[in-house]
Amino acid sequence: MTKIAVLIRSLRKESFSRKVAKNVMGLFPDKFETEIIPIGDLPLYNQDFDDEGNPPHHWTTFREKMKEFDAVLFVTPEYNRSVPGVLKNAIDIGSRPKEDSVWNDKPAAIISNSPSNLSGFGANHHLRQSLVFFNMPVVQQPEAYLANVATLLDETGKINNDSTIQFLQSFVDAFVDLIETFEAN
Repeated sequence: MTKIAVLIRSLRKESFSRKVAKNVMGLFPDKFETEIIPIGDLPLYNQDFDDEGNPPHHWTTFREKMKEFDAVLFVTPEYNRSVPGVLKNAIDIGSRPKEDSVWNDKPAAIISNSPSNLSGFGANHHLRQSLVFFNMPVVQQPEAYLANVATLLDETGKINNDSTIQFLQSFVDAFVDLIETFEAN
């Protein structure tokens, strides 16, 4: 069983990112297990705690949990043309200590979204820059930018049109191919 961590970058319980993630999680084949990993309670990263050998319990728990996964799906809104602070904080926590980064060599995929026409392009590409640094192979095509995300969801949070579902299925299929290629090597 291949395990995929799903990191959602919005803390709102009714966030569009959470709704999109739940829809996408159901598109993976049966041999893939997906799990949303909470990041909202992680204290802000401060290297002094690692240097002193006294990282907060939440950091240690998050790091150990992330080591259980084979791949990571990031679903993020865009805040001020970049990733939300909660996402950056989780990335920083997982990347330390550098020689034990939880991100190293894990295949990744990114879905960005926005209630406007811009579709989270800035967040998507800022996140890609970090993932390159962490040696994470990332799905290149199709790129997943969901503009006007509120119009894509019905009142229950389900995606309301076949073309978006088909697109997201092609995205999941590309991610599965990347994971399987990576696992074969």
